[in-house]
Amino acid sequence: MQLQRTAPHASVPELDMRRTMEKQTKLVFLIVTLALIRGCSGHARTFTRCQLSRELLRYNFPRSLIANWVCLIEHASGRTTDKVTNHNNAYTSYGLFQINNKEWCKKGRKGGHCTMKCEDLVNEDLADDVRCAKRIYDRVGFKAWPSSYAYCKEKSLPDLSRC
Repeated sequence: MQLQRTAPHASVPELDMRRTMEKQTKLVFLIVTLALIRGCSGHARTFTRCQLSRELLRYNFPRSLIANWVCLIEHASGRTTDKVTNHNNAYTSYGLFQINNKEWCKKGRKGGHCTMKCEDLVNEDLADDVRCAKRIYDRVGFKAWPSSYAYCKEKSLPDLSRC
């Protein structure tokens, strides 16, 4: 006589608990994966015109110059914090304001007139970017951004009245 072995059957509550745990595991995996992807991207942010306008006001930029700054930033970086531009003259510009490593920051170490690492300009933290941009503006004005300045001077400035 042969004994038949039967697989133990899980009860309905046990099956429900297994399914729930599998779903939770998949969800945790997805969250961790997305966090890693976001971490690798350097936490970039792209602003709308109104968001950028509000941020600049929050950092005490003169209200009368907000449209000029928005135009300049829009033309220079597309309102994106992680923009890096390599120029033909062996210099590189970084971040929302496209601050260059010729005079204002140094790659890999603190330096330049802003005493900062250029890599610190390509994240969501705008405090150091703003500090440096204001220092640049105080020293040479919008002429520090010649192509953006020329573009914004020739074009009508963005209408921010609805912001």
